[in-house]
Formats: sequence, structure tokens, C-alpha cells
Amino acid sequence: MVSENNKTSSQIIGHDEKIVSSDHLATSEAWPLSEVEYGMTVVYNAFSQWMVRCAKASGLGDLAVLDILILHNINHRGREKRLNDIAFMLNIIDSHTVNYAIKKLLKLELVIGTKRGKEIFYATSAKGHSACAEYGRVREHCLLDGLKLLDVDARELVKLAGMLRSMSGLYDQASRSAASL
Repeated sequence: MVSENNKTSSQIIGHDEKIVSSDHLATSEAWPLSEVEYGMTVVYNAFSQWMVRCAKASGLGDLAVLDILILHNINHRGREKRLNDIAFMLNIIDSHTVNYAIKKLLKLELVIGTKRGKEIFYATSAKGHSACAEYGRVREHCLLDGLKLLDVDARELVKLAGMLRSMSGLYDQASRSAASL
């Protein structure tokens, strides 16, 4: 009989087949993180596809993922936001991509901009607020009903969200380290 100390991580966890996207990155110690990275990749792509389709079903037309994220961020809590605030909240380094998305949302009359001094503050227009509410309605109908079937406890989701935010810090720090090499 093999003791707990002599088992590999995969044997302790209960499976020998590792689900990773790049086995060359899944070394003996790094494979659990590689599994998480694969999971994040698949979830990101599914989430992106979902956002685009939900926006379309909400009557928003063909918006890109970043456009949708920025629209919801501007609508968040009904507070005006500056471009730099939006980029910071969404952890986007290239503020020009945020600026491009805002221009698109302005053209579609989903957001409005108010200049104060040298700064422009953005808020959702009535049309943008209604679009976000409709997105929420479609989300509730299509997504939340399915979530109930997974039997996931709200505390588990909160814990997962916290872990993902913490991991973003880990990747931010690793990114800074890699940039200094």
C-alpha cells in the first residue's frame, strides 16, 4: 500500500489524466496550475461568446466583448467614470482600446460624455441604461436558470470570484517580473 506521502498529486486528487492545453507547460509541479489555466481559457472563450450573443439577443447588435464590458462598467452603480477609471477597473493596460470602445458606444448613443476641465466623464444614456437592463433580463432567463441546475452554492461562487481576483494579482506580478527579464 502506498502512503499519502508517496503518492503523486494526481493520485491524491483522484485522477491520473491531466487536462491541460499545453503539456510542455505542465511539469510535475506546475500541472495543477496548467489545468487552471486551461479552465480559464475555456471559460474566457465561452464567456466572451456568451456576452456577444446575449448582447445581440438584447438588441445591442454586433458589439465586441470589450464594448460590452465597458458599457456595463460605465453603467455600474450609476456613477460617471473617466477612461482611466474604466481601464483600471477592468485591468486593461492599453487605454487606447478602451477609448476606441467608448467612441463606438458614444456613436451608438449608449453612453454620453461630459467634459469637466481636461477630463471627460462617461455615463450611460437612457438608451444605454435600458440596454443594460435588457441584457440583465436575457442573462437571467438564459444563464441563471442553468446555474440553478448546477446546484452551486452562492458561497462557492463568492469564494471562486475571490480566488480569481487573487490570481489576477499573481499574473500581474508575474507579468512585471517577465518584463524585467
